[in-house]
Amino acid sequence: MIIITTHKGADFDALASLVAATLLYPGAKPVLPTSINANLKAFLSIHKDLFDFYSPKDIILEHVKKLVVVDTHSWNRLERMEKLKTRKDLEIIIWDHHSEGDIETDHKNISETGAAVTLLVKEIEKKRKLITPIQATLFLMGLYEDTGNLTFPSTLAEDAYAAGFLLDRKADLHILSTFLQHAYGKKQKDILFQMVRKAKRTEASGFSISISKMEISGRVQNLAMVLQMYREIVNVDAAFGIFRDVERNICMVIGRSKVDEINVGLIMRSVGGGGHPGAGSALLKAANPDTIEEMLVELISGNQYSSIMLSDIMSYPVVTVLEDTKVEEVAMILRNMGCTGMPIVDKDDHIVGVVSRRDFKKMRQSKHMLLPIKAFMSRNVITIQHDKSAIEAARLMIKNDIGRIPVMKDDKIIGIITRSDAMMYFYDLLPD
Repeated sequence: MIIITTHKGADFDALASLVAATLLYPGAKPVLPTSINANLKAFLSIHKDLFDFYSPKDIILEHVKKLVVVDTHSWNRLERMEKLKTRKDLEIIIWDHHSEGDIETDHKNISETGAAVTLLVKEIEKKRKLITPIQATLFLMGLYEDTGNLTFPSTLAEDAYAAGFLLDRKADLHILSTFLQHAYGKKQKDILFQMVRKAKRTEASGFSISISKMEISGRVQNLAMVLQMYREIVNVDAAFGIFRDVERNICMVIGRSKVDEINVGLIMRSVGGGGHPGAGSALLKAANPDTIEEMLVELISGNQYSSIMLSDIMSYPVVTVLEDTKVEEVAMILRNMGCTGMPIVDKDDHIVGVVSRRDFKKMRQSKHMLLPIKAFMSRNVITIQHDKSAIEAARLMIKNDIGRIPVMKDDKIIGIITRSDAMMYFYDLLPD
């Protein structure tokens, strides 16, 4: 059995990705979590007969041979899938636009696009799969919801291209406007008014932040929208809302950031939630709002690794070789150093390429070892400035599938950061 599933509290991007994946994996069973957001519930109340979803409780996990996970790759965000975590014979495929997750597999399709469905739509177009107008509409709803109609800073060119593709496939914008309406009524207005009235600004790691604590009674929809409006009105780099539901004794923590250095998704992961670099949330039971506030401040100002600069963790001095150095000499240097790659420079010490283990695989004949390394080096060199953060280096590694990045200052190499450097550092600060 092949199953496709997504995260609890599913939104339109999750549903769209789930349905899109069924086109790429014919015969797979789409498993929709029982907890879904209000907009999605309204949509499915009318369109449910168009989709053949399974509930997590309908699945006999022992029969599952392949698991496809969309819009997340964290085990704790999946519903009733715990038993699969220890299965060694299980094939897992990931389609996600979040950088954080703990599901390990060799089959990862991860890219930080504005929406997860963008990745699947790209694959659907590549494989020339036919999609119906209602499918195109659903996919566009997921894309628009997660990109704020292509206005959020996380939106990439790939998202806009996917939107154009879906509109060409007859996606209905009228249906989008009906179901993507954000309720902003008296409750939301009153909460926003109280938040702004009590607003406090503070500085943390050189950035302006505001943390608002509010008591609410019962479920209040679209608190994320309220917090986004709050951040814009207070005009801070990042804002966090701690909403304590006195009836259920739970705290909904929501964060929004407009700067890369404050990665809300990672902060929320640290308190048991998740999200994107610019947006995230967590649900905490029987938690003290004051304690949560202290945790957030500590994560931002002290323990959030994205505030650390590359100059703090990079390796230096950097060993380089001239572009005319013979391949066999470079191989010997790498072997003696115990590393898998290094930068290549010209006679003026300007970086012109990078050589890695994969470049050596291009060498088929022994005579290749006598050629200059410039014949095999990668010329598309990805570099990063010394004053950037560790998280930015990690993003570049993931996006470009590279294991090392030269660190530059004034057009000179002053250090190098490798994938293992970054990951060891991150996991020391954020243990599972």
